[in-house]
Amino acid sequence: MSLQALARNGYRVLLNIANRLQSVFLLAVRLYWGWQFAQSGWGRLHNLDRATEFFSSLGIPMPHANAIFISSLELVGGILLAFGLGSRIVSLLLLGDMTVAYLTAERDALKMIFSDPGKFYTADPYTFWFASALILLFGPGLLSLDYLIRKRAKNAEADTVYVPQTV
Repeated sequence: MSLQALARNGYRVLLNIANRLQSVFLLAVRLYWGWQFAQSGWGRLHNLDRATEFFSSLGIPMPHANAIFISSLELVGGILLAFGLGSRIVSLLLLGDMTVAYLTAERDALKMIFSDPGKFYTADPYTFWFASALILLFGPGLLSLDYLIRKRAKNAEADTVYVPQTV
């Protein structure tokens, strides 16, 4: 076997392994960061006065209403993300949440994304933002309720027999 054929076969094996691990990786991301979002939302809901004060200090309009909304979004969204239900919509909302966190609480880190990227990726919202973007772009994977629902809907559609109606 030539070196080129060996390299080609090795690459195919590597791709096969990576493809098999993709859903496991996405599950791990969803479980961990879903839990982190849920904990954050739960904690903020149980300390609404402090959250309202913090949101007010950032200049967020209607700080109390927004504290309730964001806390609820993170709690419910984190749970849904962990289960992989409505994953892309939930991750889009959470990505927006973390983008606002950058724009308000971590503005200096955001401004230094190119001049001092370390400040950007060590800021608190970064890993939440990145996990949300990952699920938004790649989906929840095969180990999710979204996948099971989609699979069941396809099977139900395949079982449906079309009978043309005559007029």
